[in-house]
Amino acid sequence: MFLYIYIWDSSPASLPEKQSDLSPLKYLVMLLKMIMMVNLLSMFILAAGFPYGVVDGLRMDYYLMSCPFAEQIVKNTVNGALDNDPALAAALVRMHFHDCFIEGCDASILIDSTKDNTAEKDSPGNLSLRGYEVIDDAKDQLEEQCPGIVSCADIVAMAARDAIFWAGGPVYDIPKGRKDGRRSKIEDTINLPFPTFNTSELITAFGKRGFTAQEMVALSGAHTLGVARCASFKGRLSSADPTLDSDFAKTLSKKCGGGDNAEQPFDATPRIFDNFYFNALMRKSGLLFSDQTLYTTPRTRGVVNGYAMNQAMFFFDFRKAMIKMGTVDVKEGSKGEVRQDCRKIN
Repeated sequence: MFLYIYIWDSSPASLPEKQSDLSPLKYLVMLLKMIMMVNLLSMFILAAGFPYGVVDGLRMDYYLMSCPFAEQIVKNTVNGALDNDPALAAALVRMHFHDCFIEGCDASILIDSTKDNTAEKDSPGNLSLRGYEVIDDAKDQLEEQCPGIVSCADIVAMAARDAIFWAGGPVYDIPKGRKDGRRSKIEDTINLPFPTFNTSELITAFGKRGFTAQEMVALSGAHTLGVARCASFKGRLSSADPTLDSDFAKTLSKKCGGGDNAEQPFDATPRIFDNFYFNALMRKSGLLFSDQTLYTTPRTRGVVNGYAMNQAMFFFDFRKAMIKMGTVDVKEGSKGEVRQDCRKIN
């Protein structure tokens, strides 16, 4: 059970340019309201037995006093970007996943390569990532409001959460206080799951980061948003794949006639967060081999069936898994920093 409350209207016009635009009394009243809401949120979290209210020093109210408008700034920035380009919702969610899966949730995915180091973002598995400018925009605004306070890692996590909600997905809050990492190397990306992985390989890869098989399936449901390029699934078309619907195979073959960069949606509603992805798997219309294998394998087929029939159950499990993912190997204290520029180490 979650309580998610915004104190202010979500439009940019409702957000003061600077904290100094508020009178001391109004500012104090707003802070008191925020404290009350956070206390209510904590009570609901505890009542629900939710285990991730406070994790490894992260807190829901981490920026309450130091940068009280942080979440609203990120939300407004993300909403504005998605209003202009709805496809960015999938990109921001994918960015968060690719960040957390390598070196933990420390914004290492944002660091640019230098002449002495090739960073994660230039790995073949990350070249199709985009949306970096959304993170930069939010960071610039936050640095103007509260310099040196809000980490890039927290911005990436909040942006993914807000993108999911914008696209019609579940609403949830996340604990904050991650620090930014100081390492980003292309060789580390070998640990990313490949689109050719079977279920056993996926369970092993996710298990190394503390996820169960069910949580892995729930997180795979993020593929309800976005598209994949032909380069990532054309291998399924070169031989008769018994797990691939024949009519869907013809559709994919025609699509890939446009080259490796031709794009195909994961499901029928690529800009809406729903459970259509799991329904596609039941029809043998999973786009990647690593998608369809979740239904082909008896160990995970029941989970797929459950999510296909019950979107509310998928949403509930997905938000729990996403919050858990956001706490993977987080950096704290001297183990990390708050970057001034998300694209380079201080």
